[in-house]
Amino acid sequence: MFKYIKNDFPASIVVFFVALPLCLGIALASGAPLFSGVIAGIIGGIVVGFLSGSKIGVSGPAAGLAAIVLTAISTLGGYENFLVAVVLGGVIQLVFGFLKAGIIGYYFPSSVIKGMLTGIGIIIILKQIPHFFGYDADPEGDFAFFQIDGENTFSEIFKTLNNISLGATTIGVIGLGILILWSNVLSKKGKIFQIVQGPLVAVVAGIVYFFVTDSESKYGISAAHLVSVPVPDNLDSFLGQFRFPNFNAISNPQVWITAFTIALVASLETLLCVEATDKLDPHKNVTPTNRELLAQGTGNIISGLIGGLPITQVIVRSSANIQSGGRTKISAIIHGFLLLISVILIPTLLNKIPLSVLSAILLIVGYKLAKPSVFKEMIQLGWKQWIPFTVTVVGIVFTDLLVGIGLGLAVGIVVILIKSFQNSHFLHIEDKSNGKHRIKMTLAEEVTFFNKGAILKELDSLPRDTFLELDVRKTRYLDNDIIEILEDFAIKAKERNIDIKLTSERGIVENPPSYIEFFNLRPKKSA
Repeated sequence: MFKYIKNDFPASIVVFFVALPLCLGIALASGAPLFSGVIAGIIGGIVVGFLSGSKIGVSGPAAGLAAIVLTAISTLGGYENFLVAVVLGGVIQLVFGFLKAGIIGYYFPSSVIKGMLTGIGIIIILKQIPHFFGYDADPEGDFAFFQIDGENTFSEIFKTLNNISLGATTIGVIGLGILILWSNVLSKKGKIFQIVQGPLVAVVAGIVYFFVTDSESKYGISAAHLVSVPVPDNLDSFLGQFRFPNFNAISNPQVWITAFTIALVASLETLLCVEATDKLDPHKNVTPTNRELLAQGTGNIISGLIGGLPITQVIVRSSANIQSGGRTKISAIIHGFLLLISVILIPTLLNKIPLSVLSAILLIVGYKLAKPSVFKEMIQLGWKQWIPFTVTVVGIVFTDLLVGIGLGLAVGIVVILIKSFQNSHFLHIEDKSNGKHRIKMTLAEEVTFFNKGAILKELDSLPRDTFLELDVRKTRYLDNDIIEILEDFAIKAKERNIDIKLTSERGIVENPPSYIEFFNLRPKKSA
């Protein structure tokens, strides 16, 4: 695992800076204690990172679960009761893993997965614009269109125009300039610029800027625009931040409903993220999905037992890891230890980091996920790819991750049905002789009830006095619904003077008396 430590350690630092505000922001958006997000980030990095089979995936608290958590804490009567649901959700995920439910992740079309990545990239950019300009009314990690501060994604941006902080914007622009310079110029000049990552330099510049400016001045940065990690006074107050589940609530049916909801949503988000990160991975590693569910379940059990939020694999941190050159799971594990060490040893220093600098890092991550070239590529692939892609992107931007994925998947299924309808058979007129149309219809390799409409339409359009050759030699699966259509059409064929020659691997039959009998589907008679 330590073979690529020179790649993994710098990447882990970038992931740490991306994860820190998201852990805190998601906890705030969830109505949970701030430290609960940090706990989930630590467990997601160290425990899930160690158990997972993913080389580049990073786990932590998920923005997609924030609304569920916010509602559940209130419904279940307190955070300690909610933690029981987190633990039980982890147990249910273990069951999913043992039942090999991870295979579900392979059934999402590539166009939808690409739409998911692009949609998340656009969401990151849109959500970070206010923070970049020093308007921090909505917490980091709130990725829903309708925000917890009462605004939506776009109204928040318009509101930012009247609430720009010059200090935050100044250091944000400086940080963004450092990142672009580092990525496009300096990283190609020498190894030192590859080992020392641009985001680390940008964060250091942000801290220095805070110290050399007066927070009360025009170009200063007030505490409202800085990271806000809980700062314990001593060891006892640090340990006091951990909360423990109230297992007396385990008999409450609502706890079990919440647990199943968490398990289902967290598992789906994880499987989607696994599919997406594997697609982004330049080395094309394949993550074992069932093992991932087991790792996530274990992580959620431990997180719930010590007061953390639910965990999933998350695309923002995973893509930051990939973009920063992470090669193995060591990157995710180290990022977890960095979170742990920093909140213990240097929480005060962390609270000097301007949020606008971290927004600059996330803007770069978002841009790399949603490059214009992606849209051009999808359009070139044809409407069957770009329609599900576009619907997924729009759905994610205007609703949330799972709804957007669901809409894209639904459209993808419709596209499959349309193509299935079109490709159920091939029909062409061979010749006209002796006053009869000679038509050959070749059925595809698999013909299901999806193809009923197309076949019915073609058979019904056959003119009188037609000679129809029906070729099923290539057909490996013929649905009973299609056989019944042929059985019914045989009656109409006699009325319209249509002769049928059925060609199969078992031979040739003209005007078969029963298609059901021919295909051996006649019900057996009782003795």
